[in-house]
Amino acid sequence: MDMSDENLKGVILALLSSGFIGASFIIKKKGLKRAAVASGVRAGVGGYYYLLEPLWWLGMITMIVGEVANFVAYAFAPAVIVTPLGALSIIVSAILAHIILKEKLHHLGILGCVMCIVGSVIIVIHAPKEHPIESVTEIWTMATQPAFLVYLCSVVVLVFILVFHFVPSCGHTNVLVYTGICSLSGSLSVMSVKALGTSLKLTFEGNNQLIYPETWFFMLIVAICVVTQMNYLNKGRVLPKVRHWNFSLLNGGQDSSESASSFVNLSYQESLCHQSMP
Repeated sequence: MDMSDENLKGVILALLSSGFIGASFIIKKKGLKRAAVASGVRAGVGGYYYLLEPLWWLGMITMIVGEVANFVAYAFAPAVIVTPLGALSIIVSAILAHIILKEKLHHLGILGCVMCIVGSVIIVIHAPKEHPIESVTEIWTMATQPAFLVYLCSVVVLVFILVFHFVPSCGHTNVLVYTGICSLSGSLSVMSVKALGTSLKLTFEGNNQLIYPETWFFMLIVAICVVTQMNYLNKGRVLPKVRHWNFSLLNGGQDSSESASSFVNLSYQESLCHQSMP
């Protein structure tokens, strides 16, 4: 595979990002558990006591370090390479969940981890070369194509339906509602992060992109998506048992049926979202 130096930098940064983000899932989960036990109110039902929990903030700092690396990776490598590598955070989460949270990783969970590794390697090897971008206006032109605008409107409508209809009715019992909101909003911020990262890279190289209103618009989209994802990720991470997903967080102990394979499922949804969070 003929990989340029910039793409190699992007791959290395994306791998480091996956490690930090994967570890942050575990640290923040332990922080949420402590906060739920101390306050008696879970984040999933509107509790925000976790904001006073130092362990949660340690996980947040770990995640921020990973997101910074991920953000910079988008400036060096195509999104088609960086985004799939984020799925490797699942592997980190699964291993740490087994070691720290004492969650058992079942055969299907192991198979899922192997498939993530194989899929990421295949995509990196066969990724197309990225067309050099000279200005943020080029990304804006691509983002305003009719096909993407249709997708944008569809995602916004689906997010509003999930937030205002499904969250009140079944958000506290079905983790797919929260992860669906995060994944959908994350799909939009991938484009915005790529645009913002490219703008900053060009600006540091002497081609000022901050004079374009498109740069600030992309920055606003990133901020909105990040706030949305953080809010609903915290709510989804502390849900009680939901069908085959098990998160016994209130009793301070480990439920016998809690497994790392179910944690992998949620971590996969989170990893898709986190790829777009600077």
